Amino acid sequence: QVQLVESGGGLVQAGGSLRLECAASGSIHSINTMGWYRQAPGEQRELVAIITSGGSTNYGDSVKGRFTISRDNAKNTVYLQMNSLKPEDTAVYYCNADLRSPWWRNYWGQGTQVTVSS
Repeated sequence: QVQLVESGGGLVQAGGSLRLECAASGSIHSINTMGWYRQAPGEQRELVAIITSGGSTNYGDSVKGRFTISRDNAKNTVYLQMNSLKPEDTAVYYCNADLRSPWWRNYWGQGTQVTVSS
């Protein structure tokens, strides 16, 4: 049973920082792309950042220059360093991964709340 477990969300003031972590566990053969998406109340889920197994990254326009995605392939873990947070970054952040266990499939975590106060 594959699970993606996020941690690191919380409440922070505008201008502050948070670091999210997502660990994939279970019988995992390999992982391709991992990433973060977010969904604010009444809004559609949107891309925050993704990273391939080779380290190539892609960011949503609203977070470029403020957020950094990274991963530790040995630990099956992806991180999101969020700096200069704004109230509009408030959302539930979801981890996502394309992994083989034993078949290739896309998985989602349960989500972690990030709230930025003004």
